[in-house]
Amino acid sequence: MDDLLAILVVEDDQEIQGILEEALSDGGFEVATVASGEEAVTVLQGNSIAYRALVTDINLKGALDGWAVARKAREVDQAFPIIYMTGAAADQWPIEGVPNSVLLTKPFAPAQLLTAVSNLLNVGGPVTPSR
Repeated sequence: MDDLLAILVVEDDQEIQGILEEALSDGGFEVATVASGEEAVTVLQGNSIAYRALVTDINLKGALDGWAVARKAREVDQAFPIIYMTGAAADQWPIEGVPNSVLLTKPFAPAQLLTAVSNLLNVGGPVTPSR
């Protein structure tokens, strides 16, 4: 896996995993997908691959939700780009979301995901939740 283009995706729905993997792969990114917050934290803290960004669903099976995964990712790298995905928790982003993050509300087009990732990895596009 090419560390320069590696994106970690956290999504527990297999159908959505496939859509996300296809969209990011078509955009030129290498994709690693895990199904739980716990798996994501283990992968991020393992430091075997230097992921460029985290794409995480908010509502996940298990003890850690997407908000917690993002906070753990920021313990590894304070500037780690985060893209949240949710169908029901968008109103919590200003309170729970980390700075330098983007929120996509489901359903969204694959192009919106690529734009969000590109904006966070390039100059000028991150949105910071107000506190």
